[in-house]
Amino acid sequence: MTSLFLLAILTYSLVILAVLFYIDLKTQLLPNRYVLQFFFSGLAFHIVSGFSQNAPHDLLIATLSSAGLLLVIRSIGNNFYGKDTLGMGDVKLIGAAGIWLGSEYIFLAITLGALAGVAHGLGIIIYFRLTAKKIVPLSNLSIPAGPGFIVGIVLCAALKYHAFILSGF
Repeated sequence: MTSLFLLAILTYSLVILAVLFYIDLKTQLLPNRYVLQFFFSGLAFHIVSGFSQNAPHDLLIATLSSAGLLLVIRSIGNNFYGKDTLGMGDVKLIGAAGIWLGSEYIFLAITLGALAGVAHGLGIIIYFRLTAKKIVPLSNLSIPAGPGFIVGIVLCAALKYHAFILSGF
């Protein structure tokens, strides 16, 4: 019964991430209610699994340090560019991912997510260059960070939990 519950939590979390991905692409917002659901589903997963994947203190450290890192990046970017460069929803999303990934994988998820965001931006630039025959200035390009971070989170979760899932929990 516990295995089914853990599988349900994992599935639910993937659905929440898919919803966040879609909403952020369309609105450039990550609604708190979905980010909180992602956070609490991670907490529930670890409680039900008896913290078999990470100790509670590691999850707390991962959550606070990853959200703190993004807050610093946001502050520096906002001061440098004089406008919002990274939303608070992105900071909260990464903090919520910390509860899922622990300190071992959260910074890899941030890195992979940033790379996915760069690839997304380059794809948009190439698309406009090929279809509209115009160059989009980087200063005018506004790409939500959430979808890239979600790609990084899902990739790292697959790395972290594949053996756990294959073992039948």
